[in-house]
Amino acid sequence: MAEYFRLRQICLVARDLARVIADMQAIFGVNLAYRDPNVRRYGLENALFPLGLAFVEVVSPVEADTAAGRFLERSGGIGGYMAIFNCSDPERRGRHANAVGVRTAHTIDHDGFYAVQLHPRDCRAAMIEFDRTEGEEDLRGPYHPAGPQWLAAVRTDITKRLAEIVVESPNPADIGRHWARILEKPFAAGDEGGRIDVDTTAIRFATGPDARETLRTLVIEVADRGRIERRARERGYSVSERGIEFCGVRFELTD
Repeated sequence: MAEYFRLRQICLVARDLARVIADMQAIFGVNLAYRDPNVRRYGLENALFPLGLAFVEVVSPVEADTAAGRFLERSGGIGGYMAIFNCSDPERRGRHANAVGVRTAHTIDHDGFYAVQLHPRDCRAAMIEFDRTEGEEDLRGPYHPAGPQWLAAVRTDITKRLAEIVVESPNPADIGRHWARILEKPFAAGDEGGRIDVDTTAIRFATGPDARETLRTLVIEVADRGRIERRARERGYSVSERGIEFCGVRFELTD
């Protein structure tokens, strides 16, 4: 089997999932692909949207004292919750992360799907997950978190794809090198921070406005910027040259 390593999915946390589902579809012109009943065992409900062949998932606590709920409280609702890397060897990558001092928080193993979730305090900014679905080598093939019919939900006439994420830190080069060690990918330093290039979605590191480290921005390639910005304003969201403040992160629009 050929090796692959893709940043395939970003997970956000919200209190009002029904509103997020409605607004995500109305503003960004994407479809709801799946709501996974299995996340109820973690005290959550979720919704998953394809942006091209990558995904944005939104989870919402439905019980007290969940990990996602604690994240919301700590962060004040700012920042993404998880960066999920789809790869050929999650078990080995989990062991490597442990060897460089990053603890495993949780593993999932069922129905041809295996995932290693790393401890968010050790990762910094956001939890990192490595996962694999049997048969997923083809990007249009099975992807367990998105349900059995996800490909039929893909729509690219308004929002084309998730192109990049931005992690903010007072010391972006430091967290960039930290993530590079975890991911076993080179860190390319730049004047404003740096980046790690992986398949599907790239990772950029930039200086944040305060002491927090956050997964702060999703960069999305769009086909109809004007429509997206107009719909966001109509639904009460802040829109600026930097993007749209939505679900605890900034959606930065690029043509």
